[in-house]
Amino acid sequence: MSDRPSGRGDSPSGRDETEAERLDRNLGELLQELRVALPGVQVLFAFLLAVPFQQNFNKITGFQENVYFATLLLTAASAVLLISPTAYHRMTFRMQQKDDLVFIANKLAIVGLSLLALAMTTTIMLITDVLFGWVATVITSVLALSMFVVFWAALPLRRRGRLSEEGLLPPGRPEES
Repeated sequence: MSDRPSGRGDSPSGRDETEAERLDRNLGELLQELRVALPGVQVLFAFLLAVPFQQNFNKITGFQENVYFATLLLTAASAVLLISPTAYHRMTFRMQQKDDLVFIANKLAIVGLSLLALAMTTTIMLITDVLFGWVATVITSVLALSMFVVFWAALPLRRRGRLSEEGLLPPGRPEES
């Protein structure tokens, strides 16, 4: 007979771990992923905050001004969503809410990364328009957005679809593995 707590080995992830261990692992993995994304958001936001104070900022077109403002808002919203799991954890600390935290934080991270992809695309759009004009702007922006869609959404969703077809997705919430 094993000295391990009951419930091991039958977790949705198929790992030999208790529910509490799975939640701890899921939260740790999510926080590591956010640690990768957040510096990029912070650098982009700092760049955007400095741009209006540059000497030639008042010479931008109306289109460029609108793209700049949209980029600023997208970046701020991305930062809010990607930092929210930390605030949620602090506000619910010691309240046994880790399951909800992992579920909600996963959703916030997905939306936050989506907004970050849009913010980075609009940053590329703005810079390309300033440097090269509208034709290069359209081509570059479409290529940039396509890269985000392919690498950040299509590839993982394709893999997820294949796993689902093969019956290899764990039961329960998708965030529980």
